[in-house]
Amino acid sequence: MEFKEAKNKFVQTWGALGSQWGINKTMAQIHALLMVSNEPVSMEDIMEELQISRGNASMNLRGLMDWGIVYKEFKAGERKEFFTAEKDLDELAVKISRERSKREIKPTLKILKEVSTIEAKDSAEEKHFVDQTTKLYDFVLKADNMLDKITEFNDNWLGKLFIKMMK
Repeated sequence: MEFKEAKNKFVQTWGALGSQWGINKTMAQIHALLMVSNEPVSMEDIMEELQISRGNASMNLRGLMDWGIVYKEFKAGERKEFFTAEKDLDELAVKISRERSKREIKPTLKILKEVSTIEAKDSAEEKHFVDQTTKLYDFVLKADNMLDKITEFNDNWLGKLFIKMMK
């Protein structure tokens, strides 16, 4: 397989996976393209490579920057904007985990807490509902706390040293 074909296959596959992870295909494709590019890439080159409009590229780049996994870079003497992706896979995983927790897990915890604290009257159905949603809240809270600990561990210099020793 030639380089260009392999790169295209990777970008297309990452895009398909992205839609399964809850982000749009184009956003995942842009991320993939930037992640495997050894130099920062201009918006025009992204548009050409992925055959997308300026608006689509701009909106998705802004989204990736909001996640903290894509950065804007400036080149001296260039008027174009250039972009690069987080290359450290450990840091990428931490940033994505934190963002998903903020966007998905924390709002879910809020709703689970709200619905599990209703006053269960006499009905077995109501008691079962409160019992199950309370258990689910406790489980999701433990998982979120564990995720917080893992990402905090990665921020800690001693944790980073430990992780490097494990590799």
